[in-house]
Amino acid sequence: MCGIAGFSLFNHVEGNEASLERMGNAIFHRGPDAGGTYIDEFVGLCHRRLSIIDLSEAGNQPMFSGCGNLVIVFNGEIYNFLELREELEQQGIVFKSHSDTEVILELYKKEGVDCLKRLNGMFAFALWDKQKDLLFIARDRLGKKPLYYFSKDGRFAFASEIKAILTLDNIPRKIRLDAVYDFFAYQYVPDPKSIFEDIHKLPPAHYMLVTKDGIKQRQYWDLSFTNTSSDSIEDNKDKLLSLLNETTRQRMISDVPLGAFLSGGVDSSGVVALMANNSDKPVKTCTIGFDNKKYNEAEFAKEIAQKYNTEHHEFTVHQNVAERLEEIAKYFDEPFADPSLVPTFFVSELARKEVTVAIAGDGGDEMFAGYEKYAIDDIENKLRDKFPKIVREKLFPPLAKFAGTIPLNIAKKGKSLLNSLSQSPAMGFYITNSQMTDETWCKLVKPNVARALGNYHPSRITLDNYEKADGPDHLSKLLYTDIKTYLTGGILVKVDRMSMANHLEVRAPLLDYQIAEFAASIPSEQKFNEGVKKRILKEALVPFIPTDLLHRKKMGFSVPLAQWFRGELKPLSEKFMVNSDYGVFEYLQKSEVMKLWQEHQSCKHDHSNVLWSILMFQMWFSTYIAASETNQ
Repeated sequence: MCGIAGFSLFNHVEGNEASLERMGNAIFHRGPDAGGTYIDEFVGLCHRRLSIIDLSEAGNQPMFSGCGNLVIVFNGEIYNFLELREELEQQGIVFKSHSDTEVILELYKKEGVDCLKRLNGMFAFALWDKQKDLLFIARDRLGKKPLYYFSKDGRFAFASEIKAILTLDNIPRKIRLDAVYDFFAYQYVPDPKSIFEDIHKLPPAHYMLVTKDGIKQRQYWDLSFTNTSSDSIEDNKDKLLSLLNETTRQRMISDVPLGAFLSGGVDSSGVVALMANNSDKPVKTCTIGFDNKKYNEAEFAKEIAQKYNTEHHEFTVHQNVAERLEEIAKYFDEPFADPSLVPTFFVSELARKEVTVAIAGDGGDEMFAGYEKYAIDDIENKLRDKFPKIVREKLFPPLAKFAGTIPLNIAKKGKSLLNSLSQSPAMGFYITNSQMTDETWCKLVKPNVARALGNYHPSRITLDNYEKADGPDHLSKLLYTDIKTYLTGGILVKVDRMSMANHLEVRAPLLDYQIAEFAASIPSEQKFNEGVKKRILKEALVPFIPTDLLHRKKMGFSVPLAQWFRGELKPLSEKFMVNSDYGVFEYLQKSEVMKLWQEHQSCKHDHSNVLWSILMFQMWFSTYIAASETNQ
């Protein structure tokens, strides 16, 4: 696990050795163990290393092929590298190291860009082919590792995080207006956009070929739901368990201490159980708890820890969020507001005291329909089917408007439901799960910003992915959409930034692309049936998890936001919102934001979700825009 950065010199003198050093220093936290650079007349490459496999200097990067014609900087892990290495050795290739990085070099030398189809792992890399004057940049299938790039007027640069690109001279920091709107709708900026107009994300399962003639971008994989299995749930759960056991075993290969995140939920508990079955010594487990029992899962995690006799470590988040939040927020170099970033940071910090690699349960909800929102969506669709389309479209909107005039919580929920039912299933899913309603946005947004946005609406992100999905039913289309949006732009960004902030590598067996492909082939009713979420995964894990834990209500990595804003986060919020006129107030009307603030403080309404997004935007703006303007 590492950080990479670099630039092309084909058409612009982008930088020199010192520039590469600055890029590396900006992402030092991603790889504190070693660093290196490479520069010639066409490219510059930079690497920061967190040593995991082959701790010797032979594993340092940039790494050269045996012939010397290829140079690579690589971030991630290739889980099938031992099998690939053995295959290449049988063909006469001699390796200088024991690293997976060298396997990529030799595989590319043999198969070119098609090597991507052979790699199973989480990765982002840049490979310079001197003979072809070609820079080959790629990202893993599900987007577990990040890759940003800047491209404008013949200039090109890339990095694991935007902050490294921003160290180069004259990189414009013009904020992309539709990305601001997207952020408030989703709490993250969806791929392939970034918050900056001229900086983009390389989408998952894509690669780029950069030459003196320009840039070509290609997709090398996609998740298909068309080949639906006809096997019984009994047969499929056995196949799933076999796959899970193998993907977990692969992720336990490490030359440094290894442990696991344990929340007490189905996914992390299952992973810990499989780890324990594949290990001859106790698994190190780490859990975060809260003082507020409503949000505290530590007791469930402890039950699993005791069952598998793990070496268990627990940390309770007391009244210390405010004093760390500014520090935590700086690791996100574009606005990001999933509240679970807080416990993810603390569990990563806790785990790093014991291990360098942590295995997590991420991906189970997206692959096997585990979120409560799928149950809500199922109820909404059943209601939607009971009313003719013309009734839903003509009658429900005015009823929703009327419900909005009633100052009761149930009326607020009724309004949201009626608005959702008046739309198509895909648009209804967006409305129900949007982090800011259209009504709230219209109240907050400045008129000039609304005019500049024109007809743009963030629902396009959801609807475009829904329409692209090839699944045979509504649920499969939702799962595809969430995998392409929420998983990539939200969950994986959160885990990557918060773990890397603590020099910790996180691996997720449930996010193996083979698990994804198998899950996509399972009929929807085996994943979600009559309100039972993650049905097949739970059945596969029956031998490993106590029944009461397996079927308890999902809590997620939730935090007591409403309470925080009226307590420990109040001074910080006053600093960045109440007493500030910059940043978000270029887009939102401060008077309207203050109404939300006062209503929340008086307990009249809970506006914590919107206020949290505004606060996180402000802290990002303070670090990446206001501070840069001050230094100019």
